[in-house]
Amino acid sequence: MTEARDPSRLEPELRRPDAGKAVSDVKNWFVREVLPLEAMLMHYLQQTWRNRSDLEDIRQDIYAQLLSAAERGIPTQTKAFVMRTARNLLIDRIRHEQIVPIDPVPDLDALAVAAEPDSNVVARDILRKLHGALDRLPPRCREAIILRRVEGLSRREIATRMGISEKTVAEHITNGMRALAGLIFGETGRGA
Repeated sequence: MTEARDPSRLEPELRRPDAGKAVSDVKNWFVREVLPLEAMLMHYLQQTWRNRSDLEDIRQDIYAQLLSAAERGIPTQTKAFVMRTARNLLIDRIRHEQIVPIDPVPDLDALAVAAEPDSNVVARDILRKLHGALDRLPPRCREAIILRRVEGLSRREIATRMGISEKTVAEHITNGMRALAGLIFGETGRGA
């Protein structure tokens, strides 16, 4: 038995004055309210997604989802709807990329050759990269990160010790962590 959907139970950000939304209404909404948000959307994607070559495809997937949703009901809060759609699509892509296919291995003994390296060797390598990357940071960023992440001080304690505001401490930590990530995990030419 098919259950009729109660219009009052639809998501609050969707308005559905009539069931048969004209295609022109959806297109007009898209051009009028979504396309002006493209610069903001692309900025968000650039800040969030590491692989720049995927951005155009991701944007098109977001647009396709927005149009599909608008056919069921045009959102009343377009900006929030666009950003939520983008965030959810990125989460889905991350989940999909983390799925590791399990292929049958004809010779299980061959796997023993590719055993994991000693954890001490891996840890030393990570520490070496981190130390090299820390040395490349501006002195104030390096100091704030060490006080926060190594010594475990609060932002307030760091601000007092460094003689700067808590906001500046937060900026140093944020900028420093981004720089560290870029140095450690970035392209080969930039890595530590």
